[in-house]
Amino acid sequence: MAEADGGKFDEMDLEAFEPRDAPPCLFVLYGATGDLAARKIGPALYNLAVDGLLPENFAVISVARRPFTHEEHRAEMRKAIEMFSRRPLDEDIWGWLAERWCYEICHAREPAEYDRLNRKLAEYDQQYGTCGGRLIYVAMLPELLGDIIDNVGRAGINQPSCEGGWVRLIVEKPFGDDLKSARKTNDLLSRHFDEQQVYRIDHFLGKETVQNILVLRFANSLFEPHLNARRVESVQISTTETVGMENRRGPYYEKTGALRDMVQNHMLQMLALVTMDQPDCLRCGAIRDAKARLLQQIPALTPEEVARFTARGQYTVGGGKAGYRAEDGVAGDSQTETFAAVRLTIDTDRWRGVPFYLRTGKRLAKKASEIVITFRRAEHELFLAGGCDLRGANRLRIRITPDEGVAVHVDAKVPGVAMRLRPVTMDYSYGGTFESASPEAYEHLVLDAMAGDNTLFIRSDEVEAAWRIVDSIRRVWDKKHDPPIENYEGGSWGPPRAEAIFEDRYTRWLPL
Repeated sequence: MAEADGGKFDEMDLEAFEPRDAPPCLFVLYGATGDLAARKIGPALYNLAVDGLLPENFAVISVARRPFTHEEHRAEMRKAIEMFSRRPLDEDIWGWLAERWCYEICHAREPAEYDRLNRKLAEYDQQYGTCGGRLIYVAMLPELLGDIIDNVGRAGINQPSCEGGWVRLIVEKPFGDDLKSARKTNDLLSRHFDEQQVYRIDHFLGKETVQNILVLRFANSLFEPHLNARRVESVQISTTETVGMENRRGPYYEKTGALRDMVQNHMLQMLALVTMDQPDCLRCGAIRDAKARLLQQIPALTPEEVARFTARGQYTVGGGKAGYRAEDGVAGDSQTETFAAVRLTIDTDRWRGVPFYLRTGKRLAKKASEIVITFRRAEHELFLAGGCDLRGANRLRIRITPDEGVAVHVDAKVPGVAMRLRPVTMDYSYGGTFESASPEAYEHLVLDAMAGDNTLFIRSDEVEAAWRIVDSIRRVWDKKHDPPIENYEGGSWGPPRAEAIFEDRYTRWLPL
């Protein structure tokens, strides 16, 4: 437990940082011929094999509708790993994994094919000695999730094939597109799986720097006692991208937009981690409890607050690249926002009165993801009274991407006889501090799911709490069109209105 002033983790929690061994299992990958499988999941499995973290009794059963043989699919996955893995392909390791990588044809909406698949999984379980352990990963379009889950349950794929086995399910975002649909999705999952079996994956939570928020706050007495309304003036969370639709995301983005795509999940999860109270332990569900409690304390916005404290925009031509409406799969008169900014508050004694500013957007000036905590100025005027030219605010900057690390901005004396102050930065980066390269987020999360550790996955009550907040904004945007959507040039920092959500004219978005 923490000391009263926000001190440190109990020593018993140190064991929670040790990786858990993955038990024997079949990794059943629905959507195995899709983009996510090629770019992220396949390379993650390969790198886990490189690190010796996959069990000897293990097999990947890829499931998709294309008429591939085992050999044809293995060749496709080899190409994907060569292209997207963070390490070069090692022939021996790939050979070990390839002989455990099988392919089965199954159409999402054909119930009879699931019966055949279940029989094949039982055979693979015997062949590879996986003892009934089964991790099902659904990496397919969200509109197919209902058919897949219902057919998996009807065919018994959600049940282990032998005594002592287990079954877990990984599902990708979006987790619904509003509160009503999120509840419907949660109800669907609960018909065939217990909540403890469901692993809702958000790859941001697998990033080293996001996980380091817990260590930064709760293993160091330097910061935690000052993370409250008395000490903190404001918090900015930014996730910006330079890319647009990449010739493939237009149809998805038209139905989603920046608010649903990023704020509802990634950004509210980061907000929860940086503001939640200290959990009792690391692997007893306490982290997810703390995040859920925090999200439930963020008030939904009134229509007046939406009009005053939100902004939305859509990128146009810029930097030699097309505007959003010219992207593949985008309507010529689209009103979908590619930029969203919002001011939120937290209705607790700890945080009441502190504004939290969130922004995200496509085709912006820089790719970055950061949390910046600005502290209030010192209460006394010792240096001001002496004419010392007090210059900067103290800030804690947590860089998620790129150049993952943490910086602390403080004032220091300039050398010389006069008492002059200048802002300086104390900084560390993962790349410069640690010799080993960080694993990709999917590597960490896939291994956790195999091992039965759901700490970094999102629970149903977190999903619903986040949608409650987002829905209060979307209702006003969609029905009253307030504030109106603004155009911004591609490669800029977003629409002009993004600066207007601050409470005073002297506050601006901090440079990334």
